[in-house]
Amino acid sequence: MAKEIRIGVGDPVSTAKGFIDAWKRVERGEKVKTEERLNFENLETLLRTLTPGRWVLLKKLRTNSPMSIRALAKTLRRDYKNVHTDVQRLEHIGLIARTQDDKVEVPWDIVETRLSLAA
Repeated sequence: MAKEIRIGVGDPVSTAKGFIDAWKRVERGEKVKTEERLNFENLETLLRTLTPGRWVLLKKLRTNSPMSIRALAKTLRRDYKNVHTDVQRLEHIGLIARTQDDKVEVPWDIVETRLSLAA
């Protein structure tokens, strides 16, 4: 089964409501599909965190991982320090993981981002 994470924008209240609804369904004995989500407070924060360069990094790492940060920087033709910073940020939010030999990889088969224009 593919490992999937959904990225979006959601305020803490609606995020908590979704969690509580799932909890209640489990308590009633209903089967609930486990979902991995990464919600940002607003669109500005999402775009500041998931920059175009970081998306390119994720795509490259997804197809060529695991690899060292140095090898990743060389493959992307980017400065090591900047790639290292991007990897740290993406690792912090759970989109990149480290292997036992300290290489980096994308542990997700599918990374889906949804944005809504509705308020």
